[in-house]
Amino acid sequence: MLSFDKKDIFAKFTAPSGEEVEKHIEVRVNPISGRTSRIAFGRGAEKEPGTENLPLPPPNSTDTANCPFCKPQVMSRTPKIFSDIFPGGRLCYNNSILFPNLFPYGAYSAVSLFDNKHFVEIGTASVSSYTDCFINCRNYLRHILEYDSEAVFMAITQNHLPSAGGSLIHPHLQINADRIAANHHRFLKKRADRYFRETGQYLFSDYLRHEKEDDSRYIGNTGSWEWITAFAPEGFFEIWGILPEITSLYQMTDSDWTHLAEGVINAQKFYRSLCRNGYNLGMLFIEDQKSYLEIRVVLIVRSNYAPWVRNDHTGFELMLGDMATFASPEDIAKNAKVFWHNLPYKNPA
Repeated sequence: MLSFDKKDIFAKFTAPSGEEVEKHIEVRVNPISGRTSRIAFGRGAEKEPGTENLPLPPPNSTDTANCPFCKPQVMSRTPKIFSDIFPGGRLCYNNSILFPNLFPYGAYSAVSLFDNKHFVEIGTASVSSYTDCFINCRNYLRHILEYDSEAVFMAITQNHLPSAGGSLIHPHLQINADRIAANHHRFLKKRADRYFRETGQYLFSDYLRHEKEDDSRYIGNTGSWEWITAFAPEGFFEIWGILPEITSLYQMTDSDWTHLAEGVINAQKFYRSLCRNGYNLGMLFIEDQKSYLEIRVVLIVRSNYAPWVRNDHTGFELMLGDMATFASPEDIAKNAKVFWHNLPYKNPA
């Protein structure tokens, strides 16, 4: 029932040289959402300003004294979790510290720090630091469910550097839990539940099965996580990790979080190879035991955090609603595969 549709558009004009030119644009339909996105192949050869080399670190990359997330001031300049939820005030898991978001987006917003490193360039974090941070997020979300069983709409996100929306450069994840569904929670739950009712199959598992058979956008795996590029991207160099038939954070093992960390860092290393330094990450959970929405992580690169760099969202995305990217998902997958090692899945001969 999943349809991977794409249509070709050709724009013709006369170049300043007098030559007649025909440019190829491909419009793809997202099999999950039905939303369209565009790949402007003609801009693929254009060198994005600020990506000739990896930009220098931000000017405040060494200013640990004024960072509220650095030790020792982290304990005095960050809030504490409401005592009814967690009496200790802050959650710690190995080197990760978690506390409420001082500027919350929902009823239960929190921030989880990786460790005490003030600035970490993309693709250079350790697997253990990400694993600790992810598990700290999981533990917090479990505490929330014990406190408020109706706050089932949950998310873990990351904004790496200000170009991706980060307000502080000290690496951290954002966590949110709410009784009110966000747009993506609401739409994806409806889509996944309806798909299961009609087919008896899981939506993202079927999507993944198609992509592994097609192979042109399949990247590899880390443990049970399967990694692909998005067929109809809604962000630049969009990569998905799917955990097939897993619909709850309670079903995830500690090793699943480690393998997630490995895949995220692989993707970051690929982004680093493109001389990109900012990116976003997002995972959604619906913990109502009636949802067939599987666990998926989405990663997209953002414009570099550097002077005079063009933003990656224009009036076309914001006002028309179609994301326009410049590289094909098939080429992205081909170039990203080198960052996934010891793959058990082999390309067909």
